[in-house]
Amino acid sequence: MIEVDNSTDLSVPLKKITAIKEHLTDKSIELLILDSDSMREMNRGHRGVDKPTDVLSFPLSDEVDSLPLGTIIICDKFVKKGSNKFKHKKSEEFQLLFIHGLLHLLGFDHETDNGKMRKKEKKLIKKFNLPKSLIVRVEG
Repeated sequence: MIEVDNSTDLSVPLKKITAIKEHLTDKSIELLILDSDSMREMNRGHRGVDKPTDVLSFPLSDEVDSLPLGTIIICDKFVKKGSNKFKHKKSEEFQLLFIHGLLHLLGFDHETDNGKMRKKEKKLIKKFNLPKSLIVRVEG
């Protein structure tokens, strides 16, 4: 299950992200969609970076089965901006950011894992027939 709290006008492709989640985990997830100002506050408060970002992930302990896997927060501005820049649908950009956030919840870390997260993203992008722009952004 994905519990969605959307404080924006952005449409959430719930069926598609649910399929992605179910492919990777049976645990529930909390998903927040925030505007740019709210995301900036969240990023500043949790990472000390005073600007908005595209996606944040906050994993919970996996030692308690009844707890959700964690929380993914997606910024509406980055979904709109990414879909325009890379010329694909907002729903596709949303799915790309969701995949990135979910992999972080599952313990992947592209800054320290020598490419393991990027390889997993590539496989998921292919499996769910998504644009390769996420890979292009980090490799190109």
